[in-house]
Amino acid sequence: MGGWCKKRVSNTGEHHISQIYVSSEPHQLPIIYREEYNVHFGGIEKLHPFDAAKWGHIFQYLKDANLVNENTVIKPNEVQHQDLLLVHTARYLKSLKWSWNVALIAEIPPLMLVPNFLVQASYLRPMRFQTGGSILAGKLALERGWAINLGGGFHHCSRDKGGGFCPYADITLLVQFLFEYEHHRVKSAMIVDLDAHQGNGYERDFTNHSNVYIFDMYNCGIYPRDKCAKAAIRRCVELRHFTEDNEYLHKVEENLEESLREFHPDILVYNAGTDVLDGDSLGLLAISAQGIIRRDELVFMKARERRVPIVMLTSGGYLKKTARIIADSIQNLHDVGLISE
Repeated sequence: MGGWCKKRVSNTGEHHISQIYVSSEPHQLPIIYREEYNVHFGGIEKLHPFDAAKWGHIFQYLKDANLVNENTVIKPNEVQHQDLLLVHTARYLKSLKWSWNVALIAEIPPLMLVPNFLVQASYLRPMRFQTGGSILAGKLALERGWAINLGGGFHHCSRDKGGGFCPYADITLLVQFLFEYEHHRVKSAMIVDLDAHQGNGYERDFTNHSNVYIFDMYNCGIYPRDKCAKAAIRRCVELRHFTEDNEYLHKVEENLEESLREFHPDILVYNAGTDVLDGDSLGLLAISAQGIIRRDELVFMKARERRVPIVMLTSGGYLKKTARIIADSIQNLHDVGLISE
């Protein structure tokens, strides 16, 4: 696969050649994934409720459905230290060299006893590949009208603080890369966050940024309850425990429609968490699998009607069956003509 890159000056003042924006071939769909997304800790990852191989399972289901294969999926590069400095502070990135800091972010306490080089290889490197995939998805969406990163959506991480299994601020990075490199095409962005949790990371990063509109719909009774970050939300919809399909889908459609009337973005970043699924012990909502599929269809439909390029990130989802639901949703988007070659 060929690639292209641009010079830029990082926050450190040093010149850097980024390899994130790789090119795609005509036969490839803008669906982004590589095997390195998956997390392996020699079994330690099982101490966290998250399915550490979720991304590989999504890809396998899509492959079984003949929607993608190894040749048609787009493989991103790993985001590099200098790329991360476009958003992250050097101090924060340095803090990831200490295993106890990473253990707090990943919410896996035994990680603090693991040598950092193993933590880097087993957890942070996969997250850097997924972050590279999110940034690349922004560029591909401009070119193809849509893009789906089978990973990413680390919405609890800000420029100087990680948390909630989110070590890198991929959403902030995605938007900032577009503002930096595609400023002739992208001067405004909308973030639609339908993960069950408040997206406090990028909200902290985009507080007082009038060119970034945030629509966040989340369960207000669970983590992170970040009141400071809430100030950045332009359309805030707070749900109660065990909200079901009818109320949920009505609020998605009504509020997304009103958001797009208020604000006309050059790109829409959709954080499509599946932790809203009924039975998810961390999301504590009660949305069915068909409800999630319909939700994703609504978001893509609203964006495509207005010819707004859309990026989808898979974000949270803590049940083993969420991989199947995500794959089924992507297949549905294809079947109804909302994504195509």
